[in-house]
Amino acid sequence: MSQADLDAFEGRGADSDLRLPPRGRDQPQRTISRWTASRGSLFRNELLTTFRRWRTLALLAVLAAVPILVGIAVKIETSDGSTAGPNGGAGGGPAFISQITNNGLFLVFTALAATLPFFLPMAIGVIAGDAIAGEANAGTLRYLLVAPAGRTRLLLTKYATVMTFCLVATLVVAISALTVGAILFPLGELTTISGTQISFTDGLGRAFLIALVVAASLIGIAALGLFVSTLTNSGIAAMATTVGLLITVQILDQIPQLHAIQPYFFSHYWLSFADLMRDPVYWDDLTKNLGLQALYAAVFGSAAWARFTTKDITA
Repeated sequence: MSQADLDAFEGRGADSDLRLPPRGRDQPQRTISRWTASRGSLFRNELLTTFRRWRTLALLAVLAAVPILVGIAVKIETSDGSTAGPNGGAGGGPAFISQITNNGLFLVFTALAATLPFFLPMAIGVIAGDAIAGEANAGTLRYLLVAPAGRTRLLLTKYATVMTFCLVATLVVAISALTVGAILFPLGELTTISGTQISFTDGLGRAFLIALVVAASLIGIAALGLFVSTLTNSGIAAMATTVGLLITVQILDQIPQLHAIQPYFFSHYWLSFADLMRDPVYWDDLTKNLGLQALYAAVFGSAAWARFTTKDITA
């Protein structure tokens, strides 16, 4: 960007009414709104940019479709009065699936258990992996840094946007499951894993808390994806690497010979949210999970900051 362009952008010079430099043929349309972003609106603009992408909407649509498919499958399977799940619900299958026919609220727990191992973290990996590398690949990263947003602030904004997507994606799954469960199955008092009865209101509150825990369980993969995104200028490479690491960790977490190191994998305690359906609640694995996610966020967030603040931005 020339000095004249910079002067025009900052409102200096003879053409002070022109706030934007000329847009080249390869410059994406959305860069215009980025140039006009003020300090207070950077996060808002990042959210709008992320959630307006067709890719983001497609990911959310897939996540919303999972509870619908599970609910319909359970409804069809139990239409003859049998119990959902393999062998009449005797073990196997996602958690709580055998209870869906008794209470549609269990579809929320089942859908989160079904999407958390792969679908949810894959979506987060795509968004996080593209956060920095996608900007570099599109040629918009330099223009974001020209605007009044330093590298640290931009990186924090990107991570906050990814975390917002974590929450939105989890709530999309939960709300879709709750809607389908209410339509296809009865609602009422719930039987916890411990065998005690709780009211529907209490169960709904626990479902919301479980959704928050699931969203918090994704901050580790979000930080990892953001770090990978700072290592390359290819958005596709960053997304593929993040998803590849996710699959690799999931496989390693299933190998018995690696039991000594498995508690340190970011995915090891993901399904501990089921302990919120016990009475009383078991907090041990839940606190280990949240602590582990905080550790991953601190380590890979720091690594992403160290890399991004010293990176030579050429695109």
